[in-house]
Amino acid sequence: MFYLKQLLLTLYYHGSRPVRWLNDVRAMADERMPISVLYYHRIADDNANDWTMSNKLFARQMEWLEDNFELISLERAQELIRRGANHRPCVSITFDDGYADNCQEAIPLLIREQIPCTYFVTLQNVLDGEPFAHDLANGDTFAPNSVEELRAMAAAGIEIGAHTYTHADLGSVRDPDKMRYEVVAAGKDLEDAVGQPVRYFAFPYGLHANLSSEAFLLAQRAGYDAACSAYGGYNFPGDDAFHIQRIPASNDMIHLRNWLSVDPRKVRTPRFNYRPDLSNRLANLKTGV
Repeated sequence: MFYLKQLLLTLYYHGSRPVRWLNDVRAMADERMPISVLYYHRIADDNANDWTMSNKLFARQMEWLEDNFELISLERAQELIRRGANHRPCVSITFDDGYADNCQEAIPLLIREQIPCTYFVTLQNVLDGEPFAHDLANGDTFAPNSVEELRAMAAAGIEIGAHTYTHADLGSVRDPDKMRYEVVAAGKDLEDAVGQPVRYFAFPYGLHANLSSEAFLLAQRAGYDAACSAYGGYNFPGDDAFHIQRIPASNDMIHLRNWLSVDPRKVRTPRFNYRPDLSNRLANLKTGV
């Protein structure tokens, strides 16, 4: 089944290339090229799960990206979105969770190639050194990054971001104190641990059901520059630059090529709207900041 899906996607990708090319020509002329943001999790060679990618494939993806896109920081991505004009294809690289394995080859490669990266970490695992709950559920005990590793990455130019305190599903959190702990305290305590400003926040899981209007507002009031989802979606010039939509970095090349050459089907991905009725819903919510 896997190989059949690969074949069908390959046929679709190549069959739709004339349409993609024409759309790109129009988008570049109108300065409406989307800003894509990829997210990775764990880079290691054990093929442990769906969110682990081999070092070889990661290096191959970075090489392809360098050849075909301008690789930019989240800060630059926001600038282009706010400006309302972008005439060239560009991609920003992010990581979620914070796996120690990433420091073996993946992060050194990004630093060596001067590829900007925002690295979102779940703080509790960093502080206590315990494996992530979603890995333990599968019988895996992968080590999280240590505070020392995060400091070294930050010193080398990697942007460290917050990914909650406990990898909570914020779409299901109803307790205001719990929400503040996961969004606000996670960022402030991560700043203290790393010794660098924490400007960006990423929702764990990141699908529509895992997002929260309350969490978005808390993140804004806490001083984050942006909050990132993970349901797939392109950021177009003129969009809301606080909510950054991200695309999964699939464990093969054809999915990556298909996403980043702007799949006409995925342009219609519904955007999570965190703004309606916020004044009523959040009247009693205290941010503590």
